[in-house]
Amino acid sequence: MVRSIKNPKKAKRKAKGSKKGDESSSSSGPSMPAKVWQPGVDKLEEGEELQCDPSAYNSLHAFHIGWPCLSFDIVRDTLGLVRTEFPHSVYFVAGTQAEKAAWNSLGIFKVSNISGKKRELVPAKAVDDDSNMDSEDSDSDDDSEDEESSGSGAPVLQLRKVAHEGCVNRIRAMTQNPHICASWADTGHVQVWDFSSHLNALAESETEASQGASSVFNQAPLVKYGHKDEGFALDWSPLVPGRLLSGDCKNYIHLWEPTSGSTWNVDTTPYIGHIASVEDLQWSPTEPDVFASCSVDGNIAIWDIRIGKAPATSFKAHNADVNVMSWNRLASCMLASGSDDGTFSIRDLRLLKEGDSVVAHFEYHKHPITSIEWSPHEASTLAVTSSDNQLTIWDLSLENDEEEEAEFKAKTKEEVNAPKDLPPQLLFVHQGQKDLKELHWHTQIPGMLVSTAADGYNILMPSNIQTTLPSEL
Repeated sequence: MVRSIKNPKKAKRKAKGSKKGDESSSSSGPSMPAKVWQPGVDKLEEGEELQCDPSAYNSLHAFHIGWPCLSFDIVRDTLGLVRTEFPHSVYFVAGTQAEKAAWNSLGIFKVSNISGKKRELVPAKAVDDDSNMDSEDSDSDDDSEDEESSGSGAPVLQLRKVAHEGCVNRIRAMTQNPHICASWADTGHVQVWDFSSHLNALAESETEASQGASSVFNQAPLVKYGHKDEGFALDWSPLVPGRLLSGDCKNYIHLWEPTSGSTWNVDTTPYIGHIASVEDLQWSPTEPDVFASCSVDGNIAIWDIRIGKAPATSFKAHNADVNVMSWNRLASCMLASGSDDGTFSIRDLRLLKEGDSVVAHFEYHKHPITSIEWSPHEASTLAVTSSDNQLTIWDLSLENDEEEEAEFKAKTKEEVNAPKDLPPQLLFVHQGQKDLKELHWHTQIPGMLVSTAADGYNILMPSNIQTTLPSEL
């Protein structure tokens, strides 16, 4: 149950060349066979630091909006349902974790001119080992002959702020009406906001950049409801516009039903089925009246709001707190969950009646799982963040293929001493952020992920998942 950001401080502009990435830095000494450096296993020697390999990314950018954010959401926009051409623009909502309660705000912001590169999966020639990363602006703007750059210059951040009482534990934008957002405060209040005026202002402004110096707007929420305690669990229904769930640390879950486009009826009689804090909630992607909850009690419960306030079924999911969940919207029988002990599991809900529904279980991470989310474009792919400062991407359809590995090594003329115990499903490891808290895939830009941590945000598009994208790039 790792929640708050340790010692929140306002982000400052970093010097170029700061350590990021997942590969060891190059050496001017004799050439040695490459070795895979394992986070949490291998240790850096004195004077060593990790350096980013830009060739691992189609796009990589870092930015911050001032105070760190425990939670954010990507706002659906009207720029195109499947966007593959750089430069990209992305809209966000986020909530701060400021040093003092009165300093907190909700951020509505737009990042435009997100540049990137189109690469072959196997480069025609080796990438310059001395490439460094710009940790503040574009992290993938270096030119090379075998890559095609799209877009130029640094990303542009435009930010608007709305005053918020207390730290923001979680924030979610409604899928069907993305200008409507819900926020969980550490004061014990859940509030629903209409950010249409701010989003419209950002859409109309193309050139004015802001690095967090904008004024703070005082805006009243559409509705405000007080739980018995603070909480973190919050989810909008993907099937019923306006239907919302909120869960708190007193193990209460409340259902919000919309009565109009701007009003809600909150059922004051809670759903009770856990004996400890409710950490996350997920609506079913196919059943409008069914949702799942996970808890510090180690259990996952499945509920049907048509049959009362007790769970339809409940089962032990992990040996420690269950921090996060994600219900696969492309394969609705699959539910992923991440635990405080660093493990995460995949369950086939069709097997619940048979007892053991676990179809995959991973113990790669050694610190608490802080976020987990299925890809909106590939049913077998999911991403995970952990307190070990790693963002990992997994493809459950992958298996060891010795012939393919030999062919790849021959084509790249590389000698790689890969650890034998790495799961074959591990597709990508991203590092460089401290105290990772949450990640989201962009539903309209295949292959793009965004993550938040104590030191700001990363936007990334790993190069080795480009084969899952549409062929016409």
